[in-house]
Amino acid sequence: MTQSFTQHDPSREIRAPRGTELTAKSWQTEAPLRMLMNNLDPEVAERPEDLVVYGGTGRAARSWEAYDAIVETLKDLDDDETLLVQSGKPVGVVRTNRWAPRVLIANSNLVGDWATWPEFRKLEAEGLMMYGQMTAGSWIYIATQGILQGTYETFAAVGRRRFGGTLAGTLTLTGGCGGMGGAQPLAVTLNGGAVLVVDVSEERLKRRRSKRYLDEVETDLDAALAKVTAAKSERRALSVGLVGNAADVFAEVLRRHREGEIEVDVVTDQTSAHDPLSYLPSEYTVDEWDREAKADPEGFTKKAQESMARQVQAMVEFQDAGAEVFDYGNSIRDEARTAGYARAFEFPGFVPAYIRPLFCEGLGPFRWVALSGDPEDIRVTDQAIKELFPENEHLHTWIDAAGEYVEFEGLPARICWLGYGERHRAGLLFNQLVAEGKVSAPIAIGRDHLDSGSVASPYRETEAMLDGSDAVADWPLLNALTATSSGATWVSVHHGGGVGIGRSIHAGQVGLADGTELAAAKLEALLTNDPAMGVFRHVDAGYDRAADIAHERGVRVPMHEQD
Repeated sequence: MTQSFTQHDPSREIRAPRGTELTAKSWQTEAPLRMLMNNLDPEVAERPEDLVVYGGTGRAARSWEAYDAIVETLKDLDDDETLLVQSGKPVGVVRTNRWAPRVLIANSNLVGDWATWPEFRKLEAEGLMMYGQMTAGSWIYIATQGILQGTYETFAAVGRRRFGGTLAGTLTLTGGCGGMGGAQPLAVTLNGGAVLVVDVSEERLKRRRSKRYLDEVETDLDAALAKVTAAKSERRALSVGLVGNAADVFAEVLRRHREGEIEVDVVTDQTSAHDPLSYLPSEYTVDEWDREAKADPEGFTKKAQESMARQVQAMVEFQDAGAEVFDYGNSIRDEARTAGYARAFEFPGFVPAYIRPLFCEGLGPFRWVALSGDPEDIRVTDQAIKELFPENEHLHTWIDAAGEYVEFEGLPARICWLGYGERHRAGLLFNQLVAEGKVSAPIAIGRDHLDSGSVASPYRETEAMLDGSDAVADWPLLNALTATSSGATWVSVHHGGGVGIGRSIHAGQVGLADGTELAAAKLEALLTNDPAMGVFRHVDAGYDRAADIAHERGVRVPMHEQD
């Protein structure tokens, strides 16, 4: 039976409560409530009136009716009850216990043979499912800063691998400046480089400029190139957003690169290519986009894939010409291959190229949110993190840069990368800060699903695994089960993420530092066991670095003989 759901409501404006007054029965339920609402804050969400948080289609709830029901249930939920959410719709409350999660979420999970975009869109149109992306449907999105840390780490790795440890004196060309791609310009400039980022939406570019993620916006290619090439020659950090279609612009910049007019050093892309309906084909204007996509989804998809193929061809040929080129996890290579471009996979994904050694150490995103809404609480935690890890200069550089350049959107938040043996120490420290009143309210601690042991994604996080186990999805399921049994406040299992239906399974978790002894016990277990999954995953796949970490840090791995 088709269900009636309202998805568009321009009259709704959602902002999470601030301060210490509870709207739910305890902080254990107030935390997911505030984080759900924060995902739909106008400062945070891409299209909050449609419940879309980022990525074109990633929703926080299936409908406004479902959103309202989730909110009312969370307000009334006890600390021994668990709310079950199926693709953005609350479907039940069960009696559990105080160690169990308060919310369990499953989003867009389809049985293998049915895991296709057409099947998903049919179910979505019937009101039976929604797309949760990674942190949209799991209520731990923290706006562009959330992806900024990983993007910063990736470009830092590019600089170390190819350019002597810095991007100063280099020019990066990339596409996409929306919810995920919006982190790219600042990530490049924080690493000292110049960057030209292409987006079809002038509004998106201007929004990034207003938030200081982007320095300048241009509508003329010649003017934009003049600015970034001057910055490159002066070894000056500068980001310029160009209004244009990446499929066209990449091809034209490649022509100029070949003719010696300019020199591009790094090429990547973060358009919403995972969903062809969220990628604008060259032949359409922005004003035609929504109408054409709805009128003929199949035809629009084909045209989008053809444009992606042109963009990917330009990227491959940039690599032929000597540039450092990588896929940034949006499945654009597979869409190009679907369109018939045979060389689509000749440049690597960013994880096997730069990030996997970090994953072997259980390193990954560690994010926290001041539920009070007070930026001072983040300032206190920033300083505390630096004092906790005094020897980690890279971490200090990031925390200082984030404090200077990142403008909070919605509830104040921070992210950094921590590994096995580090995350639980940070969690316990934050819980102590709450207990001692050094921060004004509890702190939610979570991460992206892009983590060392939480995802199976053969075109991104698990691409080119040493043992060929790229598509084994047992690992994120074990990760979610581990988090559920280790004291997480809410846990999620999703399908699709940033690469699309049929291409990934991933899990997320959030814990709460509320200053209690129970919270300390939960956080120590959760934030030890969660990164351990990354070590297990990479030891099992045969990575020597992961085996060394397991041996050094006492991670128990059955069937693995430690010397």
